[in-house]
Order: sequence, then structure tokens, then C-alpha cells
Amino acid sequence: MELIAENLGKRYFRKTGSANYFEAVHPVSFSLKPGRLTVLTGRSGSGKTTLLNLLAGLLTPDLGRVLADGQDLYAMDDPALSRFRNRHIGVMPQGQTALQALTVLENVLLPVSLYGDPAKNVGRARELLLKLGLGELISASPRSLSGGELRRMSIARALIQEPEALLCDEPTGDLDDENTRLVLETLRDTAHSGVAVLLVTHESDALAYADAAWHMNAGTLEIA
Repeated sequence: MELIAENLGKRYFRKTGSANYFEAVHPVSFSLKPGRLTVLTGRSGSGKTTLLNLLAGLLTPDLGRVLADGQDLYAMDDPALSRFRNRHIGVMPQGQTALQALTVLENVLLPVSLYGDPAKNVGRARELLLKLGLGELISASPRSLSGGELRRMSIARALIQEPEALLCDEPTGDLDDENTRLVLETLRDTAHSGVAVLLVTHESDALAYADAAWHMNAGTLEIA
């Protein structure tokens, strides 16, 4: 699936200098192509997360639109958009998003539980957790996991539906060198299997795995 941004922008209305609004994302047009790992770097506060949320259908743009294989995400009503995102777009947000009352395996199966039968996906969930070095923690509570382990669990959850686009926000934060390499290799392999992958990061090491490298500065996207 190709994600296309057409004149996409986001602003927040507040007094900023001589303007009455703040441009979080200046209008920009681009495409995320299947089979490619795109790495987006930039400092904190540069607009990277805002752009990712616009592409994921999680934040309504003030300008432009997002097309997913020709379908306008923001022309859908909320239930339709939620179903579309659940089935076609994997999202790994920043921070820890585990449900503490569930096991690691149950957390990974959450996207399937919303609209499908999680029992049919247990095998894939176990396979993903094993690949990400969490095979021995399948039945564990998220409370017992380190920050890095929780991030890897989130990646497995984002991949459980075999999405056609994968959007990851700082997936290697809190990871040591070995696990950073494991995650970056997983994302590269996922992209090269035909998925459009966007990796938002402030870590320059990720650039070695990129098929395309973009940079964000003060809300402006710079495409190399």
C-alpha cells in the first residue's frame, strides 16, 4: 500500500510572534512507497510525531489529505477509519502503551481482538515475540518487563495484523545496541517484504538501514 500526502499540514491556533497560529507541520506532499524503509530524523519538537499521527489517521489535518491506495483517510467516518487503520496500518506510538491487566501475548493480540478472532493469530504472535527476543516472556505481565522489552512488545503488536503500512515512533528508545540492531533489522526486513515503513527517530544509527532518509526541522519536512 502506498500512503500519499497531498499538501498535508497541521496548525494550532495560538499567538506566535506576529501570527495567530503555530505551524506544527508546514504543508507538504510526498509518498511512502511499499517495499521501502523511510527514516525520518529531527530534534524533539520538530513535528515528526505530528506528521506520523496525520499519516496514521489519528490526527485530523488542517490542510490537505492522506490517500491510502487512493482512499482518502479523512473522508471516512470514525468507525470506518478505525477499521481501516486496524486492518491496514500498523502504528507503534511513543511511550509505554501496554495494558497491565493482560499478559504480553494478550497485549500483542489486542488489534486482532477488536474486530476478529485472536485465537487464530496466537501462532503468529508467538512467532513475532520469539523473533524480537521475547519468547520467554509470553505469559509475563507487562509490569515485569523493562522499558526496552515493552517497546519490542509494541512492535510485535503493530505487526500482528500484517499491515501494509507500518508507522513507528522512536521504536529503539531505551534499547541497548544489540536490541536496537534487532529492531532495525526487523523493520528493514518488514519493509523489504512489501510494506511501506516509516521510522521516526532521533538516532542517526537508523540511517544505515534506510532506503530513504528524510529530516524534519521546525515543522518543515526535508526530503533528500
